[in-house]
Amino acid sequence: MSKKYIHVNQHKIRANLKNGTDEPVITVKEGKSNKYCHSVEILGPSVLRYSETDKPILSCGARVVIETESEVLTHLRGELA
Repeated sequence: MSKKYIHVNQHKIRANLKNGTDEPVITVKEGKSNKYCHSVEILGPSVLRYSETDKPILSCGARVVIETESEVLTHLRGELA
């Protein structure tokens, strides 16, 4: 399995609060694909990382990510995504 990066999109959180919406705020990146969800289940080992430099870990600007090569299940408000 390939490495996956899971992070929270702060811009979506702010937009949800401002607009009264409920868009998914969690992003699961695997290769060039992104999945958006409200919750995730990591079915194996993972590591939570914080960037120790002034550079973000991901190109989207994320500085805190969960890294895993395990299977990840994504959920949209209780539904499997």
